[in-house]
Amino acid sequence: MTNAPPANDDNPWCRALGIQVPDLDTVVDHPDANTYSMLIVALLEAGEPMTLSEVAYRFEVAGIADQPDARRSLSRCKPDRAPVYRDGDRYHLDPHDHDLDLWLFRLGLHPPRGSLPQRLPRDIKPVPPSSVALSFEELVEAWRDASLSSLSAQRVALAALDAAREPMRPTDVVSFVNEQTKWHVLMEPQTQFGRRGCPVAVLDDGRWSIAERAESALLAVRKAVRARLEVVRKSESLRSDPASIDAARTAHEQQRAAHGVELANMRRALLVGYPAKSPRVATLLDVEARRIETFIDDELALLRERLGAYEIIGAVEIRALLRALNFEPGSRRLAELGPPQKSKSLNRSGRTLKITLAMLVTGSCGISRPFGESAKLDGYLAAGQLAKLRARLEADAKALFALYEYGRLHGCVRLRWGFLDEAVPAPWVHRDEPTLHDLKARALKENRPLEVVVGNAPGWREPWARARTATVVKDDSGWRLKLVDDDGVAIADEDIQGARLVGKLEEQFAEEA
Repeated sequence: MTNAPPANDDNPWCRALGIQVPDLDTVVDHPDANTYSMLIVALLEAGEPMTLSEVAYRFEVAGIADQPDARRSLSRCKPDRAPVYRDGDRYHLDPHDHDLDLWLFRLGLHPPRGSLPQRLPRDIKPVPPSSVALSFEELVEAWRDASLSSLSAQRVALAALDAAREPMRPTDVVSFVNEQTKWHVLMEPQTQFGRRGCPVAVLDDGRWSIAERAESALLAVRKAVRARLEVVRKSESLRSDPASIDAARTAHEQQRAAHGVELANMRRALLVGYPAKSPRVATLLDVEARRIETFIDDELALLRERLGAYEIIGAVEIRALLRALNFEPGSRRLAELGPPQKSKSLNRSGRTLKITLAMLVTGSCGISRPFGESAKLDGYLAAGQLAKLRARLEADAKALFALYEYGRLHGCVRLRWGFLDEAVPAPWVHRDEPTLHDLKARALKENRPLEVVVGNAPGWREPWARARTATVVKDDSGWRLKLVDDDGVAIADEDIQGARLVGKLEEQFAEEA
């Protein structure tokens, strides 16, 4: 292994990311550099898989740590996590992982995606000295939507009385404070007001007033309010131009939508091979065409030709399976469909639940026995019962497809076991791909209903046979979007297996009329 970084043309990972080959020596002193991020840089620099011992040697050359210490640190940093993955003893990078951009941006190796909002130059208006009385304008500016929990009721009332420069009715003081913020400590009545030593006096007619000899308390209040005012004005001076923020947000949304369309148009395939380590039989499922083909022994050469037409290939242990099939994926996107989380802690005593792929398929799609037993598959293969083996593998591919589509719709899969019912992120879904939330937002904006399939996974031949119409409405908070059926009954998002937009409501009503 050489220390000189390879050229960009010879580095497939950097070429896919559109960046120059980084130099680990220039990242060592970066404030956001840690063992894991420097592992990523070392892999990018090499442009090829590395063992942890090779990475530790590179760390030693860069002056990060001695090789034994670096090797221990690398083992402890959980190196086998996205965007790094392990294949045998060697660690690889997935250049299409959406979190890799964030790591590179933090280290200054990648520019931000899209333009940054521009700041408007503003002069910070100085605050008056504590010898000058407060004004209501200052209080409004300092207290607007701020938490006043650090100010006592005495100080809050004293500030308002100082701004009024005359006694005030308690209801007027409380009303003014309520108008500025929801987080305050002032209420009526205040039993401590009017006591000896209290800076707020209570007059005979019930009004509040600044007590005699309250100068020190008054100066402290002015100082506290204006300290808050200085923070507010400084923060305002650093705010970006609202028009620039809107333009940057719009550009980001357009970029995300365009990338989502690009991803949606990519040809996708799912793959099931058996036996996994040395496949003799493989089933290929075309996601868009919903077409299944099974290849046996000599037909696997034809499978390799078919795989070349797809831009995204998904399977369990996808990289090991493709290597066993002697297919080089190149720069294609690979979707790992194995359990994204291996175990779940159940209690403080250390009891853990081992998460299996079948458990996720059952919890997400309601398929009770999604995969065939290895013993039966071995028996079919040994007895030459290829028709039964083909049928079982195709059923396995359909179960894997149901999980894959559930993850694409929700961005996660569902883990249900006993009292557990939790969402587990689906790593094969890019953050720019639209999910059910985006579909609901679009339906609400365009005043269109959705067709949804609820319950278990839809049938293979007629996936929309059980579809029913649902309308998107806002819940009581006004923030969350929910789906209701024609009877107004809410439909739980996690129970939805498929969703698509239909015609506008006005068109639907016209057809019914």
